[in-house]
Amino acid sequence: MSLRRPYKNQPEKFEFNSDSLKAAQLIIEKYPKGKQQSAVMALLYIAQKQNDNWIPLAAMKYIAKFLSMPYIKVYEVATFYTMYNLAPVGKYFVQVCTTTPCMIRGAYNLVEACKEKISENENELSKNKECSWMEVECLGACVNAPMLQINDDYYEDLDKEKTLKILDEILSGKKPKPGSYRGRLNNEPENNRKTLLDVKNA
Repeated sequence: MSLRRPYKNQPEKFEFNSDSLKAAQLIIEKYPKGKQQSAVMALLYIAQKQNDNWIPLAAMKYIAKFLSMPYIKVYEVATFYTMYNLAPVGKYFVQVCTTTPCMIRGAYNLVEACKEKISENENELSKNKECSWMEVECLGACVNAPMLQINDDYYEDLDKEKTLKILDEILSGKKPKPGSYRGRLNNEPENNRKTLLDVKNA
C-alpha cells in the first residue's frame, strides 16, 4: 500500500486542454489497438504539466475514462511513482539530488540555498507561491554532481553561490540556462583531459 496520499483540497473537474489532448492522442497512436492503457504514465505526466506540476484526483478519473480503464489502476500508478506530484508544488519545482555522489560533492550546500531562497521546509511553497523544493534520490547525472532539477531542466556542477543565483532568476520569473555551471559541454572532461592517452598497446 502506498504511503503517498493525495492533497486534501481537490478541484472538482479536470480535462485536457487542446495542446494536452493532441499530445495524448499522439502517444496513444503509438500503441496497438486495445493496448491504449499502456499510455497511462505518459498521460499522467501530461496532466501534471498542464496543472502546474501536480495531479489532482479529478485528472486521474479523467485519464481513467480517457483510456477506458478502472480509476483505481490509474490511482495506483500515480501514487506509486514519486515523479508524480499529488499536491501543489509551485510553478517551479526544484528537486535537489542528495544521493551519495552529489552529497559528497556538496549537495547539502544546494539544500541550504533552497532553504534560504524558497522555504525553510521541503514541499512548502515560497512566499510568492511560485516555487517549492524537495530532496530526491539519484537523478542520473552523477558525473556532474552536485546538481538539481527544475521542472524538466537539469542544472549541474553547482555550488551554493551558483544555486542562489539560479533561484533568484527563477523567483523573479526568468528562466536560467540549464546545463553545466562550470562551462562543460554535457559531461566532457575539464581542462581537455583525455583518458588512456599514455597507454600503449602491448
